[in-house]
Amino acid sequence: MSKDAHAGIKKNKYGKKRSGWSRCLPLLGICLLAALYGYVFSSFRVVTRVKYELTGSEETWEEAAAAEGYASSVEEYYYDHLPEELHEAYREIYVHLMRYEDSGDFLASVTSEEFWQAYYAVLADHPEIFWIGTSAQVEESGLTGTVVTFHFDVTVETEDRDAMRAELEAAADACITQIAPEAADYEKIKAVYEYIIDTTKYDVNSEDSQNIQSALLNHSSVCAGYSRAFQYILHRMGLFCTYITGTIVDGGDHGWNMVRLAEADSSGETLAGVPETEAEESYYYVDVTWGDPVFAGNMDDYDTESTINYNYLCCTEADLFKTHVPDGSVELPECNSDAYDYYKLNGCYYDYFDWDTIYQALMDSVEADETRIMMKFGSEEAYQEAQRALFEGSLLEDPGQYLMRQNGVTSWNYRYHTDDNFYLITIYWN
Repeated sequence: MSKDAHAGIKKNKYGKKRSGWSRCLPLLGICLLAALYGYVFSSFRVVTRVKYELTGSEETWEEAAAAEGYASSVEEYYYDHLPEELHEAYREIYVHLMRYEDSGDFLASVTSEEFWQAYYAVLADHPEIFWIGTSAQVEESGLTGTVVTFHFDVTVETEDRDAMRAELEAAADACITQIAPEAADYEKIKAVYEYIIDTTKYDVNSEDSQNIQSALLNHSSVCAGYSRAFQYILHRMGLFCTYITGTIVDGGDHGWNMVRLAEADSSGETLAGVPETEAEESYYYVDVTWGDPVFAGNMDDYDTESTINYNYLCCTEADLFKTHVPDGSVELPECNSDAYDYYKLNGCYYDYFDWDTIYQALMDSVEADETRIMMKFGSEEAYQEAQRALFEGSLLEDPGQYLMRQNGVTSWNYRYHTDDNFYLITIYWN
């Protein structure tokens, strides 16, 4: 009985108990009906769970996904790194999402904490699930402590999802069709990196900023939209890419990507400048957001209107982790290879500082009428030595004299940008 019913009995303690009970009977009936409904509903769940557990256990949701055309076509990095006992919950969540079932009973036997672990893994592996918001609710059984129902927060209504899916596929294909099918995997990754940066504006007030439609349809997003769109397009090209979350040193939450590359492309041709010792596949980090010059707009001496920042294209953990801190939500491999370092591939990487070598590079740059020269060094010592020779010594005198003669002027001013994290010096000649 309810608290009010008990109070009624107490009030009639010294009066007519029959009268007190008569007032309580309607409430008692409601309570009994509620209890009966709860028992029947609970029994239905128990029967459903038992039936579910007897029909294939861990294979049930995999079979359902395959039978209904929802078998995953991408490499699921988070699934592969989940504890095996959570694979069933992962696949059940995935099937519910792909069926557009935004709420309902949950059958895999997991706690709410395990549910969230599996749920996060599904979303990290599948950027194509674009209609999910930033929260969800679950209900746990008071008897078993396991999740019995779920409800997903959504940003796109069910009836609008198929149309938006078609728009997103067309937007991704607009990027893909610009890339030669025979291009090496690195070149494909680089092209997608540039495409998203060129077509997306960084804006903290962007609509749907946690999902791919913000970058691919609205062309305005934050790190989650940039990174998920990058992952989505690479998946459509059959390339491995996963989503990594963490924080920025002295900053807030952030998201970026990890890709995997071999030395040789699909035709077996080796990229120029890549040593044979790097032939095995290696993992690399990519941060499309930090590659956007608009995002880097706080650097006054940087050409923010036209210069893509390639520091964050296929970089190592040694470079990235100076500013980025993974949150530990998934085990990460070592990312130590610099075989696809942009500056190495483009002939502007120097293991150490050599005056004559840098002098020749500077003269070649001005004689070729380039607008800038970039120089990345292999150590902090070499980087510091180069800065002293360039900005305190005489290393820039001859390039300056050449530019003055070419332009018919008697004075010349240069602009430069230094990046202490990447040991990078950029000099702008104009």
